[in-house]
Amino acid sequence: MQINVQQMVLTLSSAVDLVGVNDVFHGRRVGMMAVECARTLGWDEETRRQLFDAGLLHDCGVSSTREHHRLVNELDWEGSNLHCEKGYGLLRDFAPLAHLAPIVRYHHTHWEHMAGLRIEPRIAHHANLIHLVDRVDALAARYYQDESLLLHAGEIRDVISRYRDQFFAPDLVDAFLAASAPEAFWLLLDPAYIPQYVADMNASGVIRPGTLEELKQFAFLIARIVDAKSHFTAEHSLGVARLARFLGEQSGVTGERLEKLEIAALMHDIGKLQVPDELLDSSAIFSPENRSVMKKHSFATYQILRRIGGFEELALWAAEHHESLNGSGYPFHLQAGEIPHEARIIKVADIFQALAQRRPYRAPMPVPKILALLRTMQAAGEVDGAIVDLVALHPEECRRAAEGEAG
Repeated sequence: MQINVQQMVLTLSSAVDLVGVNDVFHGRRVGMMAVECARTLGWDEETRRQLFDAGLLHDCGVSSTREHHRLVNELDWEGSNLHCEKGYGLLRDFAPLAHLAPIVRYHHTHWEHMAGLRIEPRIAHHANLIHLVDRVDALAARYYQDESLLLHAGEIRDVISRYRDQFFAPDLVDAFLAASAPEAFWLLLDPAYIPQYVADMNASGVIRPGTLEELKQFAFLIARIVDAKSHFTAEHSLGVARLARFLGEQSGVTGERLEKLEIAALMHDIGKLQVPDELLDSSAIFSPENRSVMKKHSFATYQILRRIGGFEELALWAAEHHESLNGSGYPFHLQAGEIPHEARIIKVADIFQALAQRRPYRAPMPVPKILALLRTMQAAGEVDGAIVDLVALHPEECRRAAEGEAG
C-alpha cells in the first residue's frame, strides 16, 4: 500500500474548510499567500512546501461553524489560541504530519510574545507568517463575494503594517508588502484560480510505503475533528466504527477488508463539518430546508474521500450510510443490489449509535427500543435484516461497542 502524504494533507484541509459552509477556501488561501511571501523572502522550495501544508491545516482544531465565523471576522480576541492547541494535539501524534504541529500551535501567537516562549527561531518565523497571512484572509473575507478585493487591498496592507513588531515580525511584514504589491497576488485568491494553484503545489506529492495502521490513525484524526463539532455527537464516529467492526466480524468480514470497514466508519460523517452548529444542536423538527442541508453531508464525504488514492471503495462505503434497500435513501438513491455489505453495516451501526446517544431532542434510547425501531425499518425495506439479526443476537455487545465500554 502506498501513502500520498500530500493527498492526506489536502483531504484533511478539505474537511476542515467545510466548516466555512459558504466559503471553503480559507485554508487554501492561507497556504497560497504563505508560499508567495516565502518566495519573496527567498526561502527554499522545501520550506515553501511546509508552509503551504501548514496553511492548509492551520485550523484543523476548528470544528464549530460559530468558531470559524469568529476566526474570519475578527482580527484578534481573547482565547484565539485555544484552537491552535487543539490542532497541535491532533497533529503531533500522527507521524506523517507531526512536523506541522509546532507551526499550528503558535499560529495565533503575537510576535512580541514569541521571545518569551523559547521557541526555535525557524518555527517562530514560520508560525508568525501563517498568523500574518491568516489575518490577511480574515480582513479580506468580506470582499470575496462582491469581488471588490482589489479596491480594498491597500486598506488591508495598511492594517498589517500597523501591527509590525506587535503582532507580526518586521521582516515578514516587509515580505508581505512586497509580495502583495502586484494585483496578481490578490487575483490568485479568486476561487477560479485556486484549484490550479493547489494542483501545481501537489504535483510533487510525497509517496511512500504505508500501512493500514497509519491509515487508521489518519481516520481517527478526522473522526476526532468531526466528533468535536457538537457535544451531542462527541464520540459518535468512534462509536460507529467500533460497532461496525463488531458487526463486520459477526457477519464474516475479516482481514484487510475488516480494517477498511472500520476506517470507512470512522470517516463516514466528514461532510457534517459543513452543517451549521445551530442545526446539529437544534431540538426542533427539521424543516424541508434544514433537511436538505443535512442531506448534503454524505455526498460531501464521498467527494472528499475519493480524492485519496486507494480510498475509492472506502469512499463509497462511507458515503452510502444513508442509502436504503428500497431505493428511498440518499444521496444516490441506490437499490438493494447496488449497496455493498459494508455500507449496510455502517448504516445500522450509525442508527444504533445515534439512538443510544443523547440528542438535543431526546434522552438516550434503551436497546430494546432501538432494536424495535430497527425492525420497523427492516420491514419498510430501509435496512438489511441480516444485520439487524446480528444486533438482536448480541444486544449488550452492540451497546458496549456503541458507547465505548470495555467488553
